[in-house]
Amino acid sequence: MAVKIDKKIKGYAVLTAEDKARESAPPVVAAPVDRATIEAEAAKDNIIHMHERIERPEVLIGSTYKIKSPMVEHAMYVTINDIVLNAGTEHELRRPFEVFINSKSMDHFQWIVGLTRIMSAVFRKGGDVTFLVEEMKAVFDPRGGYFKAGGVYMPSLVAEIGAVVEEHMKSIGLIHDPEMSAHTKALIAEKRKQFEDRSKKNSDLTAAGVAAQAGAASAGTEDIAVTGDGTSFPPSATMCHKCSTKALVIMDGCATCLNCGYSKCG
Repeated sequence: MAVKIDKKIKGYAVLTAEDKARESAPPVVAAPVDRATIEAEAAKDNIIHMHERIERPEVLIGSTYKIKSPMVEHAMYVTINDIVLNAGTEHELRRPFEVFINSKSMDHFQWIVGLTRIMSAVFRKGGDVTFLVEEMKAVFDPRGGYFKAGGVYMPSLVAEIGAVVEEHMKSIGLIHDPEMSAHTKALIAEKRKQFEDRSKKNSDLTAAGVAAQAGAASAGTEDIAVTGDGTSFPPSATMCHKCSTKALVIMDGCATCLNCGYSKCG
């Protein structure tokens, strides 16, 4: 039987046997659930650490970190304020809530304000916010990076801000460093002692004026100098690609890191 279609066809669908069975089936009515049952079930869930509707308390716990970078004329001060969740219980936890960056230098004012507002929004959103650290530390400046105090390489100013955020998250327990084994600690201590003894010996030979070894001693003598953050590495040490610290020296013909124990020779 032919059917004349007077209107324009806008779409079509093939009606299957499953669709017909679904249409003919009686509707399923959900059983009513009282409020007490819902609240009892919710109590069994894990604790919600953060929520978008959390309002800012009158007082927050904060820490301020100083950044002195050769990329800017004046020092920058990064303030991170934390909120205490589940206070007074066994599930008490500190979480970053907002961040501010202040400086006399106004060259980077716009992007710094934008960055801190986005970071604060991510903090208030909750969940796992530690990903910010890796994202920020992976930012590279096309003009090149720099070494901060302690010989640690920073690829950009944003990366150093990320390092500050990482340090803060470690202090409040959000990020945990992998524990260095006792064997690795002993190996690093041994390498540092060997290098210091060798440098001291060369210094004594130079001071005594031994003519036969004057040239070699002057070339190989190098004092251990404190380079910042309580660490002491030789001034001529190169950067270790494993820990990004300027602590790689040549010992017994092999490149060895005095900070993390990495050795090119294995």
